[in-house]
Amino acid sequence: MTLSRGAASRGEPLTPALLTGWQQLVLGVDEVRLRQSDAFAKDGRERYGLTPHTWQDFAACLYQSADPSVPLPARAARAYLDIAFFHPYPNGDARLALLVLAHVLETEGVRLDEVGPLQTTRYADDPGGALDLAALVAVLIRATHRRATAR
Repeated sequence: MTLSRGAASRGEPLTPALLTGWQQLVLGVDEVRLRQSDAFAKDGRERYGLTPHTWQDFAACLYQSADPSVPLPARAARAYLDIAFFHPYPNGDARLALLVLAHVLETEGVRLDEVGPLQTTRYADDPGGALDLAALVAVLIRATHRRATAR
């Protein structure tokens, strides 16, 4: 989380290279690469395909997480779900998604004091769940601000 917040405070944009460094730390390994083939989840029932454009599209989605015309909770939720949708690494993507969400918030000066409600399985292909996640992020932002001003 320290690396994510530090990168945000320095104004570093989300890029696959930045995420790869975080992923190395999360997994405790010296080298991590974007996956090189299709990935599968849920005992093989869910497939994350790989096309010639996958990583270009992934980088574009990460770039869009800084678009100020989109409300902050929606950008943070989308960035989180983009990790789930692209499934960029063979392992540790859920942990990475939380770091990405924290980065998007931190770039706007928001540091959640509670993340427990976010630590549950989310599905990238669930439009209702995406809206719920954005609403939850908004609630957590408001609650964090409220607790900070009550001190």
